[in-house]
Amino acid sequence: MPAQTDAMIARLESELEERNAFIEGLIANAQQADENRGRDLNSQEMELVASARARIGALNEQLTPLRETSRISIESRSRAREINSEIVGARQRAGVGPVEYRSAGAYITDFVRAALGNHDVAERLEVFNRAAAHQTTGDNPGLLPERLITPILSSLDFARPLVGALGPQQLPSGSWSRPRITQHTQVGKQTQEKAELPSQKMVIGKIPIDADTFGGYVNVSRQNIDWTQPQVVDIVINDLTSEYAFETEEEAGAVLSAAAVAGPALPATPTAQDIANALWAAAGLAFGNMWTARTPVGRLILAVAPDMLGLIGPLFAPINPQNSQSVGFNAGAFGEGAQPQVSGITPIVSGALAAGTALMVSTNAVEVYEDRIGSLQVVEPSVLGTQVAYAGYFAIPVLEPTGVIKITKTP
Repeated sequence: MPAQTDAMIARLESELEERNAFIEGLIANAQQADENRGRDLNSQEMELVASARARIGALNEQLTPLRETSRISIESRSRAREINSEIVGARQRAGVGPVEYRSAGAYITDFVRAALGNHDVAERLEVFNRAAAHQTTGDNPGLLPERLITPILSSLDFARPLVGALGPQQLPSGSWSRPRITQHTQVGKQTQEKAELPSQKMVIGKIPIDADTFGGYVNVSRQNIDWTQPQVVDIVINDLTSEYAFETEEEAGAVLSAAAVAGPALPATPTAQDIANALWAAAGLAFGNMWTARTPVGRLILAVAPDMLGLIGPLFAPINPQNSQSVGFNAGAFGEGAQPQVSGITPIVSGALAAGTALMVSTNAVEVYEDRIGSLQVVEPSVLGTQVAYAGYFAIPVLEPTGVIKITKTP
């Protein structure tokens, strides 16, 4: 355990130094801007600083008790060594310490002297030949209670990067549709004085929203509920919740990938400038397509598959970047929320996207609706069981498919 504690302390302290260096890099950028005249931190940089400071606070909260535990452990081991050394010294002074012979001849000499009646030599031989019986934990398994180390290991994550970036809205009751103007009024230039202005009625149609139900259930025996610690029902519900998040994120990835229209292409080994150029081109397509559809573009999100992070991330390293398209990424920070932008576009990484996928998404082109039923339980007395379920209604309508641009990469 001390080795594991020391390893965690080293890891947390390393991350603490990285966070401090990241903040220093942001401040250095601001100080060196405008030909070293300096500027204030902008809102994006302030958000990054606040996020880094919050993480630093959390790291310090963990490090304080861990350092104290490590100190006590070191002192205890040192004291145990001192006590053991004193005991060994006392035994040696009493003449009952370990016995060693320099050669076989010395041992035979003592053996003969002991046979002749020398008591001290006989005692020395007895200590040398004494074989202690060693008792280990394998000899008394009945006395060793089984201990479980919590929390339970789970491979699922509650995070839904795509769904979270689009901002799920509450799905109302009843049937669902999204009102949409299918024909706008008309405004034009008057051809001459007193000439009739253009006129066109407005037509408001609706986009039907078909919500799907996602859910699952498990039937747990009463004995399993009563005899487990921690209780298995809570663990099952948490796992069902994780599975629900996983499946709805997968649905979002499939819908966006299917709706995307072709956009710019990256070379096989792109540079940072190549990527920035592709992002600007995709943003231009999104703006143009949404303009044609007479719809504001909203925010732009760059959604990439995990393998694309290895292509994009290293080109924007957070090492005091100056005159750069981005302040850079930390690979371990993508699970903590919004990341530094590239040319003003927020990147997110989602495992729900297929390998090689990079999508430029307008937040006004896609919406997410959700109504979580949550956990349900019902008792089955006839079999002494409890049926546990978790479910929700989920919909991700694509209002304007041309607002989702796919960035391809040359193999």
